[in-house]
Amino acid sequence: MDEKLKQEGLHIVVVGHVDHGKSTVIGRLLYDTDSLPQGAVDKVKRIARETGKPFEYAYLLDAFEEEQKQGITIDTTQIQFATKKREYVIIDAPGHKEFLKNMISGAANANAALLIVDAKQGVQEQSKRHGYMLSLLGIEKVYVVVNKMDLVDYSEDVFHKVADDMKEFLEPLGVKPLRYLPVSGYQGDNIATKSVNMPWYDGPVLLDSLDLLEASKEIIDKDLRLPIQDVFKFDDRRIIAGRIEAGKLAVGDEIAIYPSGRRTVIQSIAYWHERDKKERALAGESTGIIVRDEFFNQRGEIITTPAATAPHVSNRLRASIFWMGRNPLRKGSTYKLKLATQEVEAEVADIVKTIDAANLDSREGAKELRLNDVAEVILSLKEAIAFDVFQEHQATGRFVLVDGYDVAGGGIVVAAEKADEGAGFAFVNGDIRARGDVFDEFYYDVESYNVTKVAAAVKQPYHVGDEIPRKGISYEYPADFDILILRDQVAVTVRQGRIEDILPLAGYEYSGRTLVNGRGFGIKVYKAKELREMLSVYRELASSHVEPRVKAAFFNRYFFLNQYRRLQFYFDYVI
Repeated sequence: MDEKLKQEGLHIVVVGHVDHGKSTVIGRLLYDTDSLPQGAVDKVKRIARETGKPFEYAYLLDAFEEEQKQGITIDTTQIQFATKKREYVIIDAPGHKEFLKNMISGAANANAALLIVDAKQGVQEQSKRHGYMLSLLGIEKVYVVVNKMDLVDYSEDVFHKVADDMKEFLEPLGVKPLRYLPVSGYQGDNIATKSVNMPWYDGPVLLDSLDLLEASKEIIDKDLRLPIQDVFKFDDRRIIAGRIEAGKLAVGDEIAIYPSGRRTVIQSIAYWHERDKKERALAGESTGIIVRDEFFNQRGEIITTPAATAPHVSNRLRASIFWMGRNPLRKGSTYKLKLATQEVEAEVADIVKTIDAANLDSREGAKELRLNDVAEVILSLKEAIAFDVFQEHQATGRFVLVDGYDVAGGGIVVAAEKADEGAGFAFVNGDIRARGDVFDEFYYDVESYNVTKVAAAVKQPYHVGDEIPRKGISYEYPADFDILILRDQVAVTVRQGRIEDILPLAGYEYSGRTLVNGRGFGIKVYKAKELREMLSVYRELASSHVEPRVKAAFFNRYFFLNQYRRLQFYFDYVI
């Protein structure tokens, strides 16, 4: 195999209705390319005998015998095979509705897609849902594979009817399949060799069609997008690490770092050995750069160039989402939004409209989304972040919503909304803004064994002179105390239950009063000197990568619970 072509391997996701033969088509691809491990076919034949079932190519995909005995694939499976031209990674995404979450995560890194449709059953609701999700994921290289042609006597009319129905649905979504292929996975028609049963089809077979796909190169020519994964400290160097999602960079380039927009110059690209030393890096590569100016860089920021179109910066965005959560999404609900390497709390400010993924009909006025619903929503973020509209940059315009520890929704950014200057901040004083969960409630969920935060149902943000809620269900503060919000470097002084001042932490002077952090945890500092030492340690931890145990040691040393904060037990609590 040509080494250059080998390096251009493609990731292909295979989707379709549960009964339309995805696994059979993939199994046949593996069989016909001699990509199966030694003994795999014999093992499948043995299992088929034990279960009293006929031999099925689909069973070649099932990773565990229990799955083979069930007769369905229940997890996203990645399989490698190769043609003479290149290597492939097939992502087999389950078709059952309850496994759509796996499909989303499995399809996220795909370069192309095969959408399998049963010739006899035709286009089903789930076929349309998968087509809609391919549009959400931005997968443009799509083949529609009309399978089980043997069950309709290899009818050309049936093939064209199914192809026309699928085309009618996909085109309004912007999904324009490169080709419609009539095949029989079970019989092997048009998989690796031309079918004698369909002389009316004069196009390439499936394997040849895959080889015709071009690896995406245009992403290198786009504006630079490098989301910061982490910042590592080695001797006197700080290495900004991340994966280049678009564009390219080189030593000497001027860069801009968002959301702040501050600029600096790349001094060098990090390397371990002299043989690895290089002057530039391209899209798709993970890299580490060392810059001229030592800003306080952090995970989630996006690096681009001053000449490039800048990413949007806002704390509000409009998005199209697919809901996969066990609990309904409702207006006012809060989730963790993960976009590239950024994580931020997001509130559903509005459900603009819901969309029926099966027929694309939309309606307004919905109060909630349930499993498998699609909608356009407005999200209000706890803080302003950098992002792109999906059509401009996919990697920085696609996100997931996390509910607790579960991925509950996936979506794409449709547009940036005008920033709400006060939203997302707990305290505001002119240009000084600070986040904080100090008045939010924290509960211990006895069903999931997790600590859950419920946003405060009181006024925010707070300004100088405002009265604060000193007592809640899970907190109680004294009349006089100070709040030190370390991540925003802001101090808030409270006297007689009212905010006396909101000022930069650099200008704060310790007065001996009770100290809490932005989440209401007590701070074990009782002298000005101790405070200076704590802030010095914090700055060092925040400016470079440290192991979790080091951060934990810092918190154990300087913070405590069970005095101003406490946990309440609850089961399915609604505030």
